[in-house]
Amino acid sequence: MTKTPSKTPLAGGFLLAISLIIGVFVGIAKGEASFGFIIGLGVGLALLLAVWLVDRMRVGR
Repeated sequence: MTKTPSKTPLAGGFLLAISLIIGVFVGIAKGEASFGFIIGLGVGLALLLAVWLVDRMRVGR
């Protein structure tokens, strides 16, 4: 009996949310909360894309 891989998708939303929160707090510390939000959004979206790509390759096997 062969074990089939799990088709449950990975969740990357947490990485996006935590990146936004960290970005805002770093931005506040630097005096630029909006800029920190934008940087956090960019980092979070990049991580989200990476998780999505890994998930697509994992399910495609």
